[in-house]
Amino acid sequence: MTNGRSSKKYDVIVIGAGHNGLTTAAFLAGRGRKVIVLEQRDVLGGLACSEEFHPGYRSPGVLHDTSSVRHGLIKSLNLASHGLSLDPEPPAIHAPVKDGNGLSLHHDAQKAAREIAKHSEHDAERYSEYRAFVDRVRGFVNGVFDESPPGLGTIDARTFWPVMKKGLGFRRLGKHDAVELFRIIPMSLADWLDEWFETDRLKTLLAAPAIRGAFVGPRSPGSAINLLLWECRKGPSVKGGPGALVTALEAAAGGAGAKIRTSARVKEIGISEGKVTGVTLDDGETIDGAVVAASVDPKTIFLKLLPVAAITEKFAQRIANYRAKGTTAKVDIALRQKIEVGGNAGSSVEYVRTGENLTQVEKAFDAVKYRLCSSTPVLDVCIPSASNRDFAPDGGSSLSVLVQYAPYDLEDGWGDRQRELLGQRVVETLADNIPGVKESVVGLRVLTPADLESHYGTSGGHPYHGDHAVDQLFVRPSPECARHTTPIGGLFLCGSGSFPGGGITCAPGALGARAILKHS
Repeated sequence: MTNGRSSKKYDVIVIGAGHNGLTTAAFLAGRGRKVIVLEQRDVLGGLACSEEFHPGYRSPGVLHDTSSVRHGLIKSLNLASHGLSLDPEPPAIHAPVKDGNGLSLHHDAQKAAREIAKHSEHDAERYSEYRAFVDRVRGFVNGVFDESPPGLGTIDARTFWPVMKKGLGFRRLGKHDAVELFRIIPMSLADWLDEWFETDRLKTLLAAPAIRGAFVGPRSPGSAINLLLWECRKGPSVKGGPGALVTALEAAAGGAGAKIRTSARVKEIGISEGKVTGVTLDDGETIDGAVVAASVDPKTIFLKLLPVAAITEKFAQRIANYRAKGTTAKVDIALRQKIEVGGNAGSSVEYVRTGENLTQVEKAFDAVKYRLCSSTPVLDVCIPSASNRDFAPDGGSSLSVLVQYAPYDLEDGWGDRQRELLGQRVVETLADNIPGVKESVVGLRVLTPADLESHYGTSGGHPYHGDHAVDQLFVRPSPECARHTTPIGGLFLCGSGSFPGGGITCAPGALGARAILKHS
């Protein structure tokens, strides 16, 4: 990394050095493009950046789940040669309860079914059927989301075959599974899970990925598709968490010749005659380049970094109406002791989810509709110190907690007292489920959606750069930009606000790079 000035002209200027921006840079530099990456913060990684939040304790990043990273991408960039390795299989997820009779959901379907059978024989059998359905549709679903959407408005011989391949893949699903896919898309998460299972704790455990980071509850129409997408793409996690992925991507990009600069905030994207000319930094420095790949969120790109006259009023209105108001807070907790979950040593449990039933989750969502914090927040907890002692001192634990639901625009505003109350609610919720947590706290960091906006520059404090809803997944963030191109010549999207969406997948970065190679 360098922080110096540059007067050279680059083939591609990448804005943002999060995991997607670094992915784009690594792909393009590896194909001979002269690339510079500009990061506004003094560290790399964005929402995937691992940072110390209390002396001796580290957070894995705002986003702690790496089970959806595209494995083909890891191979294409040869990230293994830069030290990246994967766990053998996705980690088990545990739903604790006070009496210790919690539920652990393992990736192995048979092992999971045996665990579920302790609570419901019916659900154990149904879970095997559920996983079999996911396995049958996984290839088709991932195929759709591993490629940019087809340009149906300008279909020609070049785009016809990919569309045909998707159609043939859909037909191979068979009538029952094909109909089921169509039926799931508009369904609510609660309705879909109710069809499969009877155990409240199991349904709540499964529901968490579908509501994470979004302005939806389990009874919101269209929320079921988020769970299906997560189930289809999850796989082994990255050893060392998001920080290890960022380190490998930095090495891949730098090793291929990309220049990476920190503390380099872009003030404006230069435009002349409808085409990109480069960027201007906060300090007035201008960097020339005919292509800009933006991994920052769409509202920042189009409403803050472009000259006002660069886009049409209609397009500006579409971006302004793009839903990107965060409902997720991040709380990092330092504990002086190893915690025990479900009667097992904390070192054997790395992921925990709270919530007794979907009605409780829906009531938690009700609060955020009125710009209030839920008094019973739903928690998605990662314990990185369970598998990596670099995250906490010997004998201690580090907890990374994603909190649903906390509004971006809290009715009374986010002050120190409001942050303190949110932190207390999180600790109390954990204490209700995991013995010994409350007494062991030695440090706490609370990042509200408003803090995520100010710290990381994501509009609305949205960790996915925009809600994952049906209308904002397949056409993301707008029809003009669905294929990573934009109405501005030479300006491309490569961040979570572009297809196929947020989370640590690196897919938007890879597809953005592919679009650049195709069009420039």
